[in-house]
Amino acid sequence: MDRRLALVTGASAGIGAALARMFASHGYDVAMTARRMERLEALGEEIRLRWGVEALPVPADLADPEGPGQILDALTAHGRSVDALVNNAGYGLPGSYGETSWADQQAFLQVMLTAPCELAHRVLPGMIARRFGRIVNVASLAGLIPGSAGHTLYGPTKSFLVKFSQGLHLEGQPHGVHVTALCPGFTYSEFHDVNGTRSQVSSATPTWMWMGSDEVAAAGYEAVEANRAVCVPGAPNKAIAALAKLVPDEWALALMASQGSRFRKL
Repeated sequence: MDRRLALVTGASAGIGAALARMFASHGYDVAMTARRMERLEALGEEIRLRWGVEALPVPADLADPEGPGQILDALTAHGRSVDALVNNAGYGLPGSYGETSWADQQAFLQVMLTAPCELAHRVLPGMIARRFGRIVNVASLAGLIPGSAGHTLYGPTKSFLVKFSQGLHLEGQPHGVHVTALCPGFTYSEFHDVNGTRSQVSSATPTWMWMGSDEVAAAGYEAVEANRAVCVPGAPNKAIAALAKLVPDEWALALMASQGSRFRKL
């Protein structure tokens, strides 16, 4: 088909759904993956009716190591290749590291780290060959500040995505492939509902620190089109990210120790 295709993981709600709409509004066909087929079908119907593009629901569980390959095989069978990849699927795993099971942590790493890397690795050669590609890795402000107790691997995986995106950004530059790490802060979505921290986080943060999913998606799309390696949407988040670079590590870690329990569920 003449239209380019954007593949969005974790597209059933929140930032993922907003990014699927954003790419569709700019003329992309959209392939959407998540575990909840009924959500994908509803979003796909909305996108088809609103923007007149093709919307392909591809149910998949990225905690399954076979998931990335199954998604791309399904698109190949449909005669499509990926022109834009949005690695958005993710979640938080509450609890202290030693008290959670390794099986849960392993699945978390598969979804948050291995699957994004594998999907990017699989689609990158085609993008380079066509001299066009867009990759948005949805990281987090948590990847730009010191770690905290609880949700112990969340910050490190997001920090990895930032560095990974920066390296891939440099590799893709000569070939028309744009790569951006999108690093939102507190965002209105289902994220905190899923991990059971909605009331805890909402009561601990002022409303001016929150952004809507549509705002975050618009910032991410603009950044990848402009080929910016890292995008931190929102003035408060930009200030926090800048401050984190200036404050001595000992001070920053002490601050996280004193404040982390307001946002993390142990």
